[in-house]
Amino acid sequence: MSSQARYRQPDPEPTHDGIIHFSGVSWDDYERLLVMRGDHSAPRIAYLEGEVEIMSPSQTHEGIKSVIGRLVETYCLERDIVFSTYGSWTLKDKARNRGAEPDECYVFGTEAAERPHLAIEVVWTHGRIDKLEIYRQLGVAEVWYWRKGVIQPYCLRGERYEPVNESQVLPGLDLALLMRFIEEPTTSQAIRGYRDALRVEEGR
Repeated sequence: MSSQARYRQPDPEPTHDGIIHFSGVSWDDYERLLVMRGDHSAPRIAYLEGEVEIMSPSQTHEGIKSVIGRLVETYCLERDIVFSTYGSWTLKDKARNRGAEPDECYVFGTEAAERPHLAIEVVWTHGRIDKLEIYRQLGVAEVWYWRKGVIQPYCLRGERYEPVNESQVLPGLDLALLMRFIEEPTTSQAIRGYRDALRVEEGR
């Protein structure tokens, strides 16, 4: 790691994510961090033009992202949408000098894809790197940001993300309905409740 790297100590509050920030980091240093971390989903590492953010997600963060992911999968199964889940897939591009790892990500359909169609980010503890700027150059079609109980989808249109009211990669998905089940006491209750609501919506 560069001797000029600066960092911020993680938030001491145990319910928050632990975040460390480095600046003046070369691409080779970033690659070394990925090797040191190994084949694990945490900590998650983001890189943007010499800035690195290492995030150790809290239990709350992991719980929220997992429930959102399970509800997305429930929707796809109920609506016969073919999908593959890739968790915290390490997305990077040396030429564009950036890399990121979403909380959850998905590819829809059967065709192989170099990038996920949907990335999900839970903002539980604010970091310093703009991950939308990373995903923009990496070509991720849609990103969902969960903040304070609300999911805001962003759709990549041309060279920038635009906030939208409805998912473009999962047309027909009612985000307000999905969000009603995120705070259920257990994941199984969330899945069953959302599944039943989807069936009522469809008239089954």
